[in-house]
Amino acid sequence: MKISIGNDHAGPDYKKAIVAMLEAKGYEVTNYGTDTEESVDYPDFAHPVAEDVSEGRADFGIVICGSGNGIAMTVNKHAKIRAGLCWTKEIAVLTRLHNDANIVSIPARFTSIPQAVEIVETFLATEFEGGRHQNRVNKIACQ
Repeated sequence: MKISIGNDHAGPDYKKAIVAMLEAKGYEVTNYGTDTEESVDYPDFAHPVAEDVSEGRADFGIVICGSGNGIAMTVNKHAKIRAGLCWTKEIAVLTRLHNDANIVSIPARFTSIPQAVEIVETFLATEFEGGRHQNRVNKIACQ
């Protein structure tokens, strides 16, 4: 499985831990994130992740910023992207199960690194339920 990841200055340590877990599980990871805590603009790291997922170069994406909101808003501007902001593993289950999310957004300032790793593991392990949820998912994108 191919995963694309991007982060701003709030997430280098989170990204490092998540990438280590993904690579240990045999995932192929493309890293667009910064590796320092020097202030950067999160859209610069979000757009490449969204493009990878929307164009099929990655199966899923992971984005990380301080609140998780700005970076989620950015990736959700792309066609074919359904990003969910997840601060617990339970939210990660629901965003995959009911919303068929293809990008998970992590709020680095509101989760611990172990929680973030668990959120990503849960997100990737959960399948979309389909059924009654498919009709709702079909209505998300603007026409």
